[in-house]
Amino acid sequence: MRVSNMTVYRLIRAGELKAARVGRGYRIRESEVDAYLDREVGL
Repeated sequence: MRVSNMTVYRLIRAGELKAARVGRGYRIRESEVDAYLDREVGL
């Protein structure tokens, strides 16, 4: 996905994208990104 960091943070905070907090950053499984794209874009 070509989106800004802030967009990803907003998606995580809104619960639209599941992520795990690791230190000061986030880790997002590829399967979570695929699921999000399937829901939102219909790919």
